[in-house]
Amino acid sequence: MKYTCVVWDFNGTIFDDMNAGIASVNKMLSERGLDIIPSVQVYREIFDFPIKEYYRVLGFDFEREPYEVLAPIWVDLYNENAKNAGLCPNVAKTMNAIKKLGIRQVIISACEINMLEYYLSKLGVRGYIDEVVGLDNIHAGGKIERAMEWRKNNPEDILIMIGDTVHDSDTARSLGADCVLYAKGHQSRERLSACGCPMVDDISELLSFLK
Repeated sequence: MKYTCVVWDFNGTIFDDMNAGIASVNKMLSERGLDIIPSVQVYREIFDFPIKEYYRVLGFDFEREPYEVLAPIWVDLYNENAKNAGLCPNVAKTMNAIKKLGIRQVIISACEINMLEYYLSKLGVRGYIDEVVGLDNIHAGGKIERAMEWRKNNPEDILIMIGDTVHDSDTARSLGADCVLYAKGHQSRERLSACGCPMVDDISELLSFLK
């Protein structure tokens, strides 16, 4: 089977933003007298979609502060903390190789579309991407609905998706896509293993699935 399109997740797969995300939510937790996330290992065991439920697990009280109030606070902190974050290893090289193979590349993300476009340009990889699909809000509820809308307009594509969360596996399933999971992103290898998808420790390993 020859894939005609690679579907990329963004956060944790293209953008190495895990530490920025942890620092941002930890500041919010600390300011509210809540327990902070003590380590990357703990974070990767509890991070999940929709983000609102992840916040609930962390102890945020939506009766005191609705999620809709908390979300923009996190975004402002994140944009500050993400200033020095870069690409996950070998992403640009892999995107360039895929482009040379003549395979289209699409990003489908739970990130707000303007943020998504900003970071893709800042990271220098927007030119590799044929289409960017993001959300029209900052609430990060998930991306399956947007993915299915995109799929209706691209029914003939033979897809493979790469992401770093169980939600990416679920999104791939909704697309009728094969899925590869990056085991060094926002969720642990143990959690990802339950999806039954092949896993890679380096993004460049995706190329072996395209040949």
